[in-house]
Amino acid sequence: MSPPVTSARISDIGRYTDTPKLMVPAFGLGILGLLATLAGYFATDAKGEAAHSYLLAFSYWVGISVAFLLMVCIFHTAKAKWPIVLRRTMETAAASVPVFILLLVPLLLMVKDLYSWWPESPLAAHIHGVEVEHLKHKQHGYLNPTFFYIRQAIYFGVWVFVALRMRSWSLKQDETGELDLTAKQRRFAPGSLPFLALTITFASFDWLMSLTPMWQSTIYGVYYFSGSFLAAFCVLTIVTANATGANLYGNVVKPDHFHNLGKLMLAFVAFWAYTAFSQFLLVWIANIPEEAPWYGLRIFGAWRPMSIALFFGHFLLPFFVLLSRSLKLQPRKLSVIAVYLLAIHAVDLYWLIWPALTGTTGPTFHWTLVTAFLGVGGISVGYALMQARNRFTLPVKDPYITESMRYVQP
Repeated sequence: MSPPVTSARISDIGRYTDTPKLMVPAFGLGILGLLATLAGYFATDAKGEAAHSYLLAFSYWVGISVAFLLMVCIFHTAKAKWPIVLRRTMETAAASVPVFILLLVPLLLMVKDLYSWWPESPLAAHIHGVEVEHLKHKQHGYLNPTFFYIRQAIYFGVWVFVALRMRSWSLKQDETGELDLTAKQRRFAPGSLPFLALTITFASFDWLMSLTPMWQSTIYGVYYFSGSFLAAFCVLTIVTANATGANLYGNVVKPDHFHNLGKLMLAFVAFWAYTAFSQFLLVWIANIPEEAPWYGLRIFGAWRPMSIALFFGHFLLPFFVLLSRSLKLQPRKLSVIAVYLLAIHAVDLYWLIWPALTGTTGPTFHWTLVTAFLGVGGISVGYALMQARNRFTLPVKDPYITESMRYVQP
């Protein structure tokens, strides 16, 4: 059932003070997960499994956080009014970006067991012939540790600056009600979008595509972005559907808002499929020896069942389910679909990352997949909840907040 549309007013919503109920368990689970993953890397022989597990978890959670940041800037650029009641959740999730600087450290400790182009990597023994020539002469200017570190600093510098700037203006408006703060956000957001788009694109090249340095795709960044953006809408749907307690913004969210979230989920399910097929079609048509093996590994042999499952599970099934208008008007049912899509997004990242480890052996499972996912997720969620503590759960003095609360489907 949909949560009741109440007559709640903005004045009835106070600051959120129940954060510790979720924050402390999230941090506890995150710390335990991280420690277990690091133990799996440093104290066992499964260094490759632990490193790839951590990369999957890191790219999953940071992708969602940056997608929320992009979402905030896009809505400000479009001057959209309907999502204003949802915006504080987006801002808070985006403001968790700084904690990923800390979470990047374990990844940097594991790089030699992830990337064959890294100096002294044990994976270098598996490259030969033309691959060696590419890495030494054609790609060395980009794929080298010094430039890799510089790029990480640029990515996180841009993300942290934009996230904290946008959120600080929004929080300040809660206190002062200055109209100029809305104007500042709407001026700043459009200029930020190109930098956010470029950094998330090149981050996906660094973290994921360079696992197979001979594999190159100009669409890869869009593919990663589309999956992360879909996951962000799923998180927003789940949080909103459950934000119906005291001082929570869910009390003023209408079914029309959920209908829009459902439509956006449907749109990005289709967009993910479009980018996935476009990338595959270009590689298939070109049939370049350096590129074709990446797909050959995934569509033939042991990886084929997972590839087929992604086609049906990431596109066909959710696409036809989300066509239902009545489903999109029921937050609880829509949340179930959102949980499913979050799980299938993790499978998609596994499909991108794990073949670089196991090759033709096919899908395998290692316990660090679970500990890393819970570790990075627990820390990032706990940090986001810490940011929400003693804050309003919606921008209470935004000049268009009342209009957003009264939103009706056109």
